[in-house]
Amino acid sequence: MSTTASFVNAQKIKAKALELGFDFCGIAKADFLETEAPRLENWLTQHMHGQMGYMANHFDKRLDPRLLVDGAKSVVSVLLNYFPGHEAENRLPEGEVTYKLSKYAYGTDYHFVLKDKLKALLAYIHTEIGEVGGRAFVDSAPVMDKVWAAKAGVGWVGKHSNLLNRQMGSFFFIGELILDLELTPDGPTTDHCGTCTRCIDACPTEAIVAPYVVDGSRCISYFTIELKEAIPQEVKGKFENWIFGCDICQDVCPWNRFAKPHHTPDFSLSPELAQFSAIDWEEITEDLFNKVFRRSPVKRTKLEGLKRNISFVKGE
Repeated sequence: MSTTASFVNAQKIKAKALELGFDFCGIAKADFLETEAPRLENWLTQHMHGQMGYMANHFDKRLDPRLLVDGAKSVVSVLLNYFPGHEAENRLPEGEVTYKLSKYAYGTDYHFVLKDKLKALLAYIHTEIGEVGGRAFVDSAPVMDKVWAAKAGVGWVGKHSNLLNRQMGSFFFIGELILDLELTPDGPTTDHCGTCTRCIDACPTEAIVAPYVVDGSRCISYFTIELKEAIPQEVKGKFENWIFGCDICQDVCPWNRFAKPHHTPDFSLSPELAQFSAIDWEEITEDLFNKVFRRSPVKRTKLEGLKRNISFVKGE
């Protein structure tokens, strides 16, 4: 394909991505992630993935998108904001404390929302550009989404291992299209963490073991979502009322002062959930759990897991 066609098609895809509601879109060349290979191997060797066995699966595919899509030439990365706004936290009577959910779990499961938008983008490519082989990915396949987003220039991976964007911080979902279409790639951006260590200093379980290295098996999100057995007693009293996920490292990040409220109604906190008191959480029934979290990421813990987390945070 000519350089002109590669450039024009890249611009078309980026423009359509923004039209579909994505906040940022960038493109990287589909290639072997040479720098990431030893890092990933070392992380796995040190068992920083804990019980997340899937992280050790498909090692080769995780590092080479051409093993996921035959003849892959480009990785299109998109970001979708989910920040609820500084005033959108639970509004309970003054002095009353409730349990905390990670902001990404306030509304509908992002897998549904992103996948629909990515499929629409892929359909546009087929209509506008022609027969293009490709697949949409949303955090459910061995794709190193933060690495590809950084290579595509839509942000850099911060010291807390989340993707950071200078304009809007880090409260984003990431998705990809891996295509067998040659597109003009964007260059990576630069790292803007500087000497800041706020995320490292703020982590109650000391999961950020070095700048840019997170021991996943020590993260509150891991304990409250991924871990299926009893939470270790050594982290008792360190959860600060988080019962599903944790946003501490993002909340303290100076770049998130630029975070703007999202425009995706599906991600909004339901009025019912906004009024949940500590007692409501503690007395939640199977029926209410299934009703409130029917299309929510929280479904992943199942009621049993959620009750375990609540009991642990309560100190029982």
